[in-house]
Amino acid sequence: MKDIFGNITDVEGVKVGVVTDEEAVTGCTVVTLERGAVGGVSVKGGAPSTRETDLLNPLCRIEEVHGVTLSGGSAFGLDVPSGVMNYLEEKGRGLKRGPYYIPIVPGAVIFDLFLGNGKVKPDASWGYKGAASARAGEIPEGSQGAGTGATVAKALGMESAVKAGQASLSRIMPGGLRVGVLVVVNALGDVVDREGKLLAGPRNLKTGKMHTTLEVFQQGNLGLEKDGSLLYKEKDLGFNTSLAVVATNARLNKVEVNRLAAVAHNGLAGAIKPLHTVWDGDAIFALATGEVSFPVDFVGSLAMELLTQAVPRALQLAKTLGGVPALKDL
Repeated sequence: MKDIFGNITDVEGVKVGVVTDEEAVTGCTVVTLERGAVGGVSVKGGAPSTRETDLLNPLCRIEEVHGVTLSGGSAFGLDVPSGVMNYLEEKGRGLKRGPYYIPIVPGAVIFDLFLGNGKVKPDASWGYKGAASARAGEIPEGSQGAGTGATVAKALGMESAVKAGQASLSRIMPGGLRVGVLVVVNALGDVVDREGKLLAGPRNLKTGKMHTTLEVFQQGNLGLEKDGSLLYKEKDLGFNTSLAVVATNARLNKVEVNRLAAVAHNGLAGAIKPLHTVWDGDAIFALATGEVSFPVDFVGSLAMELLTQAVPRALQLAKTLGGVPALKDL
């Protein structure tokens, strides 16, 4: 019987490799697919940075993808898929066209340049390393991989943020259905638990109290006075973007797998408040390996539930890095 890991690699054929640089406070997370998968994507944030997502549109011909990358480094991290492609090509994986293999590897990035050393950015060599190390099994969570430089609750600026990271969960159902998620939480907004209790919000540096992002916006305050009091100040808040991958062994066509990616955003919305702001580039990839027949709405409901659980987990497993405190240290 196949081992159960409680993460996205419980979907057979899905493997994950993680590259982390704690000194530079950045990294990447690579998902590879042994036999390919039908791929879809839903980009709903106002500031996305993605690669090869147009190809996943149901109107486009290619259906099979061979990997997905999530990375730090802002737009520079969009070089990571090139390294994954190089590795997969060497292994004879991808679309076969004559003597050539062309791996299809979409990707997306988060902004993490203001933590650690922003001059160090994930590139193709990181993608190659991540693909070469990809395996089924335990996945490094918290401040690892693409989540190394992830933070949340930034409406009062980076100085009041809370450290976040990445997390992965899965669910195995009667009838053989498997659904797994992998999330990188790097949001402008707050994170709440399943009961709606605030876990991480913008911190008042003087009192230590956490506000909600909505409270900050309602007061028209986007900064902190030196004494810690709230002050109206124009801030550059564009240091965000939460990303996720949903994988399933369900038999879904390209329209359905794009539908799965779209509805999965509701899982992020269950834990991140607010979501999809003009400062966030939120994107979710969906992958279906096509082994069992289940309706897309059922798969989507499981994916939403798993993401709502995985977002707080990414915070709870994070550690203090780059001067941004983790939840367990506050």
